[in-house]
Formats: sequence, C-alpha cells, structure tokens
Amino acid sequence: MSYSANFFAMWRRATGYVDRILKGEHPADLPIEQATEVALDINLKTAKVLGLKIPSTLLTAADEVIE
Repeated sequence: MSYSANFFAMWRRATGYVDRILKGEHPADLPIEQATEVALDINLKTAKVLGLKIPSTLLTAADEVIE
C-alpha cells in the first residue's frame, strides 16, 4: 500500500517550470511547490502473500488497486 504524491500531476506542473526557465527566469527565483494531489495505491497480490486482509472500505477509497 502506498499513499504518495501523484507523480503524473507533478510532471504536468513541471512543464510550467521548464517553460519559465526556457523563457529566461532563473531557477532560484521560482517558488517551491508541494504536491497537491495524492494517490492511494494498494497491491492486493503482495497483501495476499503477506497474509494481510485489506478492508473493503479501504479498497473503495484507493485510486488504484493492483491485483
């Protein structure tokens, strides 16, 4: 199970930074941003091997369930 930043959203946001740098802004002058989107991923195959039972409420809340 992983609860982490949505890396695809972060990559999309990074394109704005690249654009600003290519237009001449200095990277040190750009603001630091934190992830605003997070994703909950659950790997059922690994949970089964470990003998873990994942509650159905957690499975319905997950963004991605790997079977």
